Amino acid sequence: MAREIGGAIDDVVDDADDAVDDDFGPAIGDTAHGGRGKLATVELDEYRDRWKTAEVSRDEAGVLTIRMHSRGGPLIWGGPPHRELPELFAAVASDRRNRVVVLTGTGDSFIGLPPGGAGGLARGELPATGWDRVIFEGNRLVDQLLAIEVPVIAAVNGPAVAHSELAVLADIVLAAEHAYFQDAPHFPEGLVPGDSMQVVWPLLLGPNRGRYFLLTGQQISAAEAHQLGVVGEVLAADRLLARAHELAGGLAERNPVLLRNTRHALVRPLRRAMAHDLHTGLALEAIASMSAAQWLEQQGRD
Repeated sequence: MAREIGGAIDDVVDDADDAVDDDFGPAIGDTAHGGRGKLATVELDEYRDRWKTAEVSRDEAGVLTIRMHSRGGPLIWGGPPHRELPELFAAVASDRRNRVVVLTGTGDSFIGLPPGGAGGLARGELPATGWDRVIFEGNRLVDQLLAIEVPVIAAVNGPAVAHSELAVLADIVLAAEHAYFQDAPHFPEGLVPGDSMQVVWPLLLGPNRGRYFLLTGQQISAAEAHQLGVVGEVLAADRLLARAHELAGGLAERNPVLLRNTRHALVRPLRRAMAHDLHTGLALEAIASMSAAQWLEQQGRD
């Protein structure tokens, strides 16, 4: 029995040594315990070039930069980023060599909308099976972003008119002077703001101001967002990414276990809020969307 207990303790020590080795180099006791292997992790080469809507790079300090785009230009929201970004965030979260993540857009826009806006979703053209996929992806989009274990810095390089949670859920939010925030595709176009908007903006602005923002389609400029505490710094567009990397480089020098555990502590309230309300919000959005065709037909008869 004593031998079995001793063996179990050795296994625990081996696992702890391997975890320390990942972050700090060879662990104390590696030679004595035989070095049983590393923590399972995804390598950058496995996911860096897989995406049509994001360019991924990492510097020697461990700062990973994600630049969202559509065919090399500003990101236009739609099916491709809705499908890809949850999987990209999941890969980033599984790569323990990442120390800090910088998320930004391309050109003068962070996230834009196609000319038709919400389109068929607002007209009730997506069937239940389509909404099943949207809800699956929508849950993963936010969940996997918050599952990233290291600090996230958003460099909001222009207007964020859709899925602004990708910016404002970051630990540090920097914005270009011409940037603004808006929830354009939801209530203004006939959709329930249920894909985390109903959680994020009342949390950031307060319940009343948050609901006003969502129901009116209000645009909040970078300067006002700074005054409201949504944005940490407002910068000239040509200084934005350099400042993001300056902050990221400073963070990347810190103890990696400190970085991960601080991130866990900071996002736990957000993850609890999303666990309570994200899936329900997406389901409510789907129901209202599927009712739109009947309502529009009735309006036409009237």
